Amino acid sequence: MKIIVNIDVPELAPAIDFYSAALELGLSRIIDDDVAELKGASSVIYLLANATGSAATGSTTETRRYSRHWTPVHIDYVVDDLVKATDRALTAGAIQESECVNWRGSKCITFSDPFGHGFCLIEFAGETYR
Repeated sequence: MKIIVNIDVPELAPAIDFYSAALELGLSRIIDDDVAELKGASSVIYLLANATGSAATGSTTETRRYSRHWTPVHIDYVVDDLVKATDRALTAGAIQESECVNWRGSKCITFSDPFGHGFCLIEFAGETYR
Protein backbone atom coordinates (compact mmCIF):
# COMPACT_ATOMS: atom_id res chain seq x y z
CA MET A 1 0.00 0.00 0.00
CA LYS A 2 1.20 3.47 -0.85
CA ILE A 3 0.30 6.51 1.25
CA ILE A 4 0.04 10.06 -0.06
CA VAL A 5 -0.69 13.11 2.06
CA ASN A 6 -3.15 15.84 1.01
CA ILE A 7 -3.03 19.20 2.80
CA ASP A 8 -5.69 21.82 2.07
CA VAL A 9 -4.33 25.37 1.85
CA PRO A 10 -5.99 28.67 0.89
CA GLU A 11 -3.31 29.54 -1.72
CA LEU A 12 -0.63 27.44 -3.36
CA ALA A 13 2.29 29.88 -3.63
CA PRO A 14 2.69 30.66 0.10
CA ALA A 15 2.13 27.00 0.99
CA ILE A 16 4.78 25.85 -1.49
CA ASP A 17 7.16 28.43 -0.04
CA PHE A 18 6.47 27.33 3.54
CA TYR A 19 6.73 23.57 3.04
CA SER A 20 9.77 23.88 0.80
CA ALA A 21 11.62 26.04 3.33
CA ALA A 22 10.36 24.48 6.58
CA LEU A 23 10.72 20.82 5.61
CA GLU A 24 13.13 20.93 2.69
CA LEU A 25 10.53 19.44 0.35
CA GLY A 26 10.90 20.03 -3.37
CA LEU A 27 8.18 21.14 -5.76
CA SER A 28 7.81 18.33 -8.28
CA ARG A 29 4.98 19.79 -10.34
CA ILE A 30 1.84 21.91 -10.32
CA ILE A 31 -1.34 20.27 -11.58
CA ASP A 32 -4.12 22.43 -13.07
CA ASP A 33 -3.05 25.52 -11.06
CA ASP A 34 -4.65 24.21 -7.84
CA VAL A 35 -2.52 21.23 -6.77
CA ALA A 36 1.19 21.23 -5.93
CA GLU A 37 3.11 17.98 -5.67
CA LEU A 38 5.97 18.05 -3.16
CA LYS A 39 8.60 15.36 -2.87
CA GLY A 40 11.46 14.70 -0.48
CA ALA A 41 9.59 12.86 2.28
CA SER A 42 8.76 9.15 2.45
CA SER A 43 5.31 9.99 1.07
CA VAL A 44 4.38 12.43 -1.67
CA ILE A 45 2.63 15.49 -0.27
CA TYR A 46 -0.02 17.30 -2.28
CA LEU A 47 -1.04 20.84 -1.43
CA LEU A 48 -4.65 21.36 -2.52
CA ALA A 49 -5.85 24.93 -3.02
CA ASN A 50 -9.30 25.26 -1.47
CA ALA A 51 -10.74 28.64 -0.55
CA THR A 52 -11.51 29.63 3.00
CA GLY A 53 -15.21 29.01 3.62
CA SER A 54 -15.59 26.37 0.92
CA ALA A 55 -17.51 23.24 1.85
CA ALA A 56 -15.40 20.55 3.46
CA THR A 57 -15.46 17.24 1.65
CA GLY A 58 -18.34 14.99 2.70
CA SER A 59 -19.91 17.58 4.98
CA THR A 60 -22.72 20.02 4.46
CA THR A 61 -22.13 21.81 7.76
CA GLU A 62 -18.34 22.12 7.98
CA THR A 63 -16.45 24.68 5.96
CA ARG A 64 -12.73 25.12 5.51
CA ARG A 65 -11.02 27.52 7.86
CA TYR A 66 -7.34 28.19 8.10
CA SER A 67 -7.09 29.52 11.62
CA ARG A 68 -5.49 27.17 14.15
CA HIS A 69 -7.64 24.10 14.61
CA TRP A 70 -7.24 20.76 16.30
CA THR A 71 -7.61 17.34 14.74
CA PRO A 72 -6.71 13.93 16.12
CA VAL A 73 -4.83 13.18 12.89
CA HIS A 74 -1.68 15.10 12.09
CA ILE A 75 1.65 14.58 10.36
CA ASP A 76 4.90 13.84 12.19
CA TYR A 77 7.98 14.65 10.14
CA VAL A 78 10.95 12.53 11.23
CA VAL A 79 14.17 14.54 11.18
CA ASP A 80 17.83 13.74 11.82
CA ASP A 81 18.53 16.91 13.82
CA LEU A 82 15.63 18.36 15.78
CA VAL A 83 17.42 21.63 16.61
CA LYS A 84 18.26 22.40 12.96
CA ALA A 85 14.80 21.32 11.77
CA THR A 86 13.15 23.52 14.41
CA ASP A 87 15.19 26.54 13.37
CA ARG A 88 14.31 25.91 9.71
CA ALA A 89 10.57 25.55 10.48
CA LEU A 90 10.47 28.69 12.63
CA THR A 91 12.35 30.72 10.04
CA ALA A 92 9.83 29.58 7.41
CA GLY A 93 6.90 30.78 9.54
CA ALA A 94 5.88 27.84 11.72
CA ILE A 95 4.60 28.55 15.23
CA GLN A 96 6.13 26.43 17.99
CA GLU A 97 3.42 25.16 20.32
CA SER A 98 5.36 22.98 22.76
CA GLU A 99 8.75 22.56 24.30
CA CYS A 100 10.73 19.46 23.43
CA VAL A 101 9.13 16.33 24.86
CA ASN A 102 11.18 13.16 25.35
CA TRP A 103 9.04 10.06 24.90
CA ARG A 104 9.97 6.42 24.29
CA GLY A 105 13.25 7.09 22.58
CA SER A 106 12.14 10.18 20.70
CA LYS A 107 12.35 13.95 21.02
CA CYS A 108 9.33 15.81 19.68
CA ILE A 109 8.24 19.44 19.27
CA THR A 110 4.72 20.44 18.20
CA PHE A 111 4.09 23.26 15.70
CA SER A 112 1.39 24.78 13.52
CA ASP A 113 1.90 25.86 9.94
CA PRO A 114 0.72 29.27 8.69
CA PHE A 115 -2.55 27.64 7.57
CA GLY A 116 -3.68 26.32 10.97
CA HIS A 117 -2.51 22.71 10.57
CA GLY A 118 -0.67 21.10 13.46
CA PHE A 119 2.44 19.00 12.86
CA CYS A 120 5.34 17.59 14.82
CA LEU A 121 9.05 17.37 14.20
CA ILE A 122 10.37 14.19 15.75
CA GLU A 123 13.89 12.81 16.16
CA PHE A 124 14.36 9.17 17.12
CA ALA A 125 17.32 7.80 19.06
CA GLY A 126 16.88 4.54 17.10
CA GLU A 127 14.67 3.47 14.22
CA THR A 128 11.35 4.27 15.90
CA TYR A 129 9.67 4.42 19.34
CA ARG A 130 11.02 2.12 22.07
